[in-house]
Amino acid sequence: MQNARSERTLLFLIAAVQFVNLLDFMVVMPLGPDFAVALGIPMSNIGLIGGSYTAAAAVSGVAGAFFLDRFDRRSALAVAMLGLVLGTAAGGLATGLPSLLAARVLAGAFGGPATSIAFSIVADAIPPERRGKAMGVVMGAYSLAAVLGVPAGLELARRGGFQAPFFAVAALGLTVAGLALLLLPSMRGHLAGARVPGTALRELRALVGRSLVLLSYATTAVMTMASFLVIPNISAYVQHNLGYPRERLGLLYLVGGALTFVVMRTAGALIDRIGAFRTSLVGAATLVAVLYAGFHSYVPGLPVLVIFVAFMTGTAIRNISHSTLASKVPLPSERARFGSIQSAVDHLSSALAAFLAARLLHELPDQRLDGMGAVAALAIAFTLASSCLIFLIERHVALGASSSAGAARAGGPGLVDERESPESAPPAGRPSPG
Repeated sequence: MQNARSERTLLFLIAAVQFVNLLDFMVVMPLGPDFAVALGIPMSNIGLIGGSYTAAAAVSGVAGAFFLDRFDRRSALAVAMLGLVLGTAAGGLATGLPSLLAARVLAGAFGGPATSIAFSIVADAIPPERRGKAMGVVMGAYSLAAVLGVPAGLELARRGGFQAPFFAVAALGLTVAGLALLLLPSMRGHLAGARVPGTALRELRALVGRSLVLLSYATTAVMTMASFLVIPNISAYVQHNLGYPRERLGLLYLVGGALTFVVMRTAGALIDRIGAFRTSLVGAATLVAVLYAGFHSYVPGLPVLVIFVAFMTGTAIRNISHSTLASKVPLPSERARFGSIQSAVDHLSSALAAFLAARLLHELPDQRLDGMGAVAALAIAFTLASSCLIFLIERHVALGASSSAGAARAGGPGLVDERESPESAPPAGRPSPG
């Protein structure tokens, strides 16, 4: 009973960390038009705000791969959360584009590692037979942030200015960081054994030298590019190109987040039944359809709510499919390292996509965005490519599992399949910041 209560406390705290981290990132993008008006930023440059966060998170993710596994998880998480709080609060004090970009860089530098540490804590503390359910609980923070956090943030901004959501999220983050320090146990089990100088670099080279690891990272990059060409600009597009009212913007996130909450659980069960690749095709088909009909060649009369919900749903299905496969790639001792690099690839790709979209888009005199057709076409191409890569990963994982099973039946020398280690049970899926 005590262990169950401790696990629930740990999962609640980690879910709270993820909620703050995701909310800090998610609420900024729909507020883009508000920043543009208040700080005199061109609508076509909104993507730079999201891109600065993800670029910093990418750099810190690479750096974290060298040292995150060397510290007590609790202490590392607290430091990451405090840095995120400072960066978020600084965003509320921004007076123009340069100061806002600097604040988002600071937030991203700490927000990226916070995610890797959070998932490493779950993997360290929860036994394999309960880890899938635990990951599902933690990742429910994504839906909660979309359903409750983003609409609340948008309403705060409408009533109190764009600064209000920054200060509110910073206050919440400070509270969560304090609770984590007070309630989480010290987690140093992964530190057992002395590390030889230079070991981290050798281990990192060994990790990225495996073809399946590189394939997984490539898939992450392509999928993220497909989403983040659109995500930073979707708020400005639906408001100024499609005429959706600002005061109802929160409704899009409320409905989209609620539906995604259901879809993520349904898709997870579907993956277990028919496989990740086939499930990902459902998400890819949905994305291609909505990108074409809602952004590339807008179909008159197509409701904005349908466009938004279909985009979120397709993205969620595709992300869960890849995350389930990617979770089978690293060895248990590589979790934080693999996750740090994957987070870096994710964030770097989203930054590149945001910067690329900013170059392709132009603001018209009436504040409409010109060039969304080209952005959508590129996103469609990346979406189709991601399906091919997911197919290759699934085939490699299946072949690896078959080889290990055959060796075990033959009484071989105990070949360990790094993708199917019982200590590396697949999580319910890693949510994209979109």
